[in-house]
Amino acid sequence: MTVNELTPRATGERADLLAILAKNRHFLRFTTRDLTDEQARRRTTASELCLGGLIKHVTVVERNWTDFILNGPSAMPDFTTMTEADQAQWADAFQLLPGETLAGVLTDYAEVARRTDELVATLPDLDATQPLPKAPWFEADARWSARLVLMQIIAETAQHAGHADIIRESLDGAKSMG
Repeated sequence: MTVNELTPRATGERADLLAILAKNRHFLRFTTRDLTDEQARRRTTASELCLGGLIKHVTVVERNWTDFILNGPSAMPDFTTMTEADQAQWADAFQLLPGETLAGVLTDYAEVARRTDELVATLPDLDATQPLPKAPWFEADARWSARLVLMQIIAETAQHAGHADIIRESLDGAKSMG
């Protein structure tokens, strides 16, 4: 399905944003083709990342950012007050844990993507802003527009699609491109 089939109301800039997001989501998902759950859990590089964990992480991040567009900083954690338990839970979002399946995390990702695409198509104003949540990596008292948040989702998806391509190539030699 094309982005326009999924969100026929999106035109112009919104259609462009959705098209580039769809392209990057495709490359991320494509790195998991024909894998078993065990392969999706396997670390193949020096990092802690695995393919199933990357899908989970991107799902969480996209969900959090779209919730932020709708509800502001209350939709995201206050990263300055995270406990060790909070940090452990955050780290678990980068792993495909026992009892989780690749098919399950891909289904969750597809649902979050559908919700994001619908939001982009129907949001009244891409210029609407929200104050950023507290985090050491955000400028204090900064505000982001819905447009900037969508660009962040696109950038994060593209970045992790690249990570996933390296992990997959290290796993079995398969590549997304080239």
